[in-house]
Amino acid sequence: MAIARMAKVLIITHRTQASELLETLQREGICQILNAKDAAVTRDWPEFAVTIQQPKDIETLLQRLEKSIAFLGSYSKAAKGLAAVLSPRAVIDEQLYGKVVSDPQLLNIITQCENLEAAIEKTKSKIESLRGTLEMLRPWASLETPIEQISQLRKTVCLPGLLAGRQLDQIEEKLVELGAAIEKVGTAANKYACLIVCLKDQTDQVQKFLRSVEFEPVSFESMTGTVAELIMRYNEELKSAEEQLQNHYDKVAALSEKLLELQILHDHYENLLNREQTKNTAPATVHTVVLEGWIKKKDYGRLEKIVAGFEASSLTRIQPAEGEEVPVEVENRNFVRPFEMITRLYGMPVSSGVDPTACLAPFFMVFFGICLADVGYGLVMAAIMVWLIKKTQGSKGPLWMFLICAAITIPVGAITGSWFGDAVPTFIPVLNPMREKLMLFDPLNNPMAMFKLAMILGYIQIMTGLTIAFVHNLKQKDYVAAICDNLTWLIMLNCIVIFGLSKAGMVPTGLGMFLGLLAFAPAVMILLFSQRQGRWTGRVGMGAYNLFSTVFYLGDLLSYLRLAALCMTGGGIAMAINIIAKISLDMPYGLGVLAMILVFVFGHALNLVLSALGAFVHTLRLQYVEFFTKFFVGGGKLFEPLRKDYKHIYIK
Repeated sequence: MAIARMAKVLIITHRTQASELLETLQREGICQILNAKDAAVTRDWPEFAVTIQQPKDIETLLQRLEKSIAFLGSYSKAAKGLAAVLSPRAVIDEQLYGKVVSDPQLLNIITQCENLEAAIEKTKSKIESLRGTLEMLRPWASLETPIEQISQLRKTVCLPGLLAGRQLDQIEEKLVELGAAIEKVGTAANKYACLIVCLKDQTDQVQKFLRSVEFEPVSFESMTGTVAELIMRYNEELKSAEEQLQNHYDKVAALSEKLLELQILHDHYENLLNREQTKNTAPATVHTVVLEGWIKKKDYGRLEKIVAGFEASSLTRIQPAEGEEVPVEVENRNFVRPFEMITRLYGMPVSSGVDPTACLAPFFMVFFGICLADVGYGLVMAAIMVWLIKKTQGSKGPLWMFLICAAITIPVGAITGSWFGDAVPTFIPVLNPMREKLMLFDPLNNPMAMFKLAMILGYIQIMTGLTIAFVHNLKQKDYVAAICDNLTWLIMLNCIVIFGLSKAGMVPTGLGMFLGLLAFAPAVMILLFSQRQGRWTGRVGMGAYNLFSTVFYLGDLLSYLRLAALCMTGGGIAMAINIIAKISLDMPYGLGVLAMILVFVFGHALNLVLSALGAFVHTLRLQYVEFFTKFFVGGGKLFEPLRKDYKHIYIK
């Protein structure tokens, strides 16, 4: 439970060494650099303000690399599917990385990709156009007259087009009345390809009529020769274009072997861009660059050694400005570190606050185990997490967290007697004595035991939250808040609980009466001093409201009953699945065993997914709503050091 202690530093370096120094800092990943807008040195000395200059050449190169990677990626033989999801980055060594980034010839691959992509798009457009033209010409294949002669008649006009077959007879009669002739040449789907001939002075009337019957004109403009000759010619062109397209695809397939090199270059220039942006946005003079930033105090010695390696650079430790926001990073031991994900999802605490990770970790894993509460589900989930940890790249903290939760699920399932529900007594009765020996109680037959357990755990967590706030205020030397805001509630709530237990005969009556009377003292302090600003009338009124909020603690406590509800719901669904699986055994023709296996496997797989999701969401809610509200102050700014990030590669 620790928030890393931060130190503010000021590094002044000569412009000639700024890039190399930033590269070293980026490689170490220990120092957060502030830009000129956020740096205190700019506020104190306005002459350090800079005009931000974007490294356009690097940004343009990155855009081209991204397009080329996406282009080659669609033709690459690299792993796809689940393997690509779990291990999306190529594993390389530093030797290959250095070789690739120092080879200027590799940038020519980008130009080749761009040329090939343009050529493929152009060829595809040509193929699509040729296919469209051939589709248009096919109904006219029997027309023996060269089509250029259709438009060369002196006294008549020939109108080629398509007419719907269902109205053709009526259209033909009307055309005859208008003095026009029609000739059917071929068919296209449910339409006829027709030539309509009329005198030139009748053209307007004929065209007006044809528009009314949805006549589709066909243009043979710029075409010469018979339709059969055109079809043959365009088929040859289409074949040539398709061969050309395949040739382009072959070139891309060969070029895709260079995909890894492009990915290495992309990550290299992405990191270079981050360095250049950091340098360009830092306060500077004509000859120097001022790097103001934050570092963990434990890493200050490393930073001193780094800066000492540059002759024209100096390092100074400075005091933060009054009211300046200190970045926050949480640090925990190995066992607790995976649960930092829960804290980060909620938001970072303020720098003067408390890191809740170490305190929430035991509650989270136990609550998750109670919600899932099944030996079989725990074993399956643990096996899946172990496999994912071996196969997955990058941060594995969440996977370790779920592995720990799955491990807790196993003993909780044994205590409640759930092994894939009641699968042991139903299908493997020989193991039932062992199950019963490990089982302490059955939540479905004795729900009150589970309700009591959930309430007790909830009460412990609520008291833990108040205790954390009390101890933190003491460390901050805010003794008034520690007593009036935390200690009073701790005493009063515990007194009320013990008084209630005495009424139930679980605690000696005398002790209960004494503590019941004692509860009035912290109640009066809450009434008078929980609000310590403003006039006394307002303070007492707000104190009365705060005192009334005691009922909210009861609501918080009852919220933990969801643990028991989820436990029993998952167990009940598991039992229902086992019943259906057992009934499936009665299916005829030898299908019973197969049906039983399918129902058992898929039913429990679905129940595991839904139960695990419910366990995670509801356990998460208990931390955020019932636990964090007792002591956690969020809104901290995350510590983001300049570091090398890799999207496509993983350097060993």
